[in-house]
Amino acid sequence: MADTSRRGGACRLPSHGRPHFGFAQCRGKGCPYSRERQESDMKVVILAGGKGRRLYPYTVVLPKPLMPIGDFPILEVILRQLKNCHLSDITLAVGHLGNLIQTFFGDGSKWGVKIKYSFEEKPLGTVGPLTALADLKHTFMVMNGDLLTTLNYLDLVEYHKKQNAVATVAAHKRSVDVDFGVIQKDKDEQMVKYIEKPTLSYLVSMGIYVFEPEILDFIPRDEKFDFPDLMLILLQKDRKIAIYNSEDFWLDIGRPDDYQKAVDEFEKNRKKFLSEE
Repeated sequence: MADTSRRGGACRLPSHGRPHFGFAQCRGKGCPYSRERQESDMKVVILAGGKGRRLYPYTVVLPKPLMPIGDFPILEVILRQLKNCHLSDITLAVGHLGNLIQTFFGDGSKWGVKIKYSFEEKPLGTVGPLTALADLKHTFMVMNGDLLTTLNYLDLVEYHKKQNAVATVAAHKRSVDVDFGVIQKDKDEQMVKYIEKPTLSYLVSMGIYVFEPEILDFIPRDEKFDFPDLMLILLQKDRKIAIYNSEDFWLDIGRPDDYQKAVDEFEKNRKKFLSEE
C-alpha cells in the first residue's frame, strides 16, 4: 500500500505549477499562475460556536476561538494561514459569545479575507450548522476554530479531488500515555499479559475536512447533529470517505495542557505557523 502521509508546512502550489481547484481567473503580471495573484472561490466554514467547557473559567467571558496564542487569538492564526493559501471566502458558524467574535473580526478585510457569519439560535453540533448555509454548492472545507497546525490546506484539497470521495478527513497520529499497569486476562480470569504504563497510539481526526455538497443531504435541518453521526450515515450508505494522513504539527487547544503546549510551540516556532512574517 502506498504511503499517503503528508507533511505540509507553508501553503504552496503543487509541483505542476498551476491552479488545481476553484481558482478564479487571475490578472496582472505573472498571470495566470502567480501565487500573489491567485484567489480561490472555495468556501471555508469555520466552526466557532462551542462553549469551550474544558477551558473554563476562561471561556466564561472569552469564546475559545479568541483564546490568545502569542500576540494573536487562535482564530486569527487560522485566518492568516487560510489567506496564505488563497482561501478567503470564509463563513464563521458562531454561537457562544459569537458577538465578541464578530466584533473582533468584522468583515475580515483587515486580514484580506471575506467573512460572513451564521449565528446558531440553539446548539446544532459540529455539522448541524452547515444546513443553515445556502451557498455550499461546490466542494468546500470545514474546520474547527481552535486548532494550531502546519497542515497545508492546498495539499489536502488536491488529495480530496484525486480520491473522488464525498468526504476527506485530515488525520493525525496521537499517542496517549496510560498511567497505570494494563492487564490482559483470559476467559478463566487468569493473567496472560501485564504491560506497565504503556503508550497507545491512535489515528485521530484533526477537525479539518473537505466535503462535497452531497453530504448535506444526510444532515437533518435545525437539529443537533455531530461529525460522528455524519460519518456513520455515510459509511452505512457506502459513500467513500478518504483519509489524509498528516505528519504536520497539530494541536486542538480545547484542553488546558494542549493549550499551553500550543502557546509554547507558537512562541518558539512562530514562522513555522505564519510564514508571511
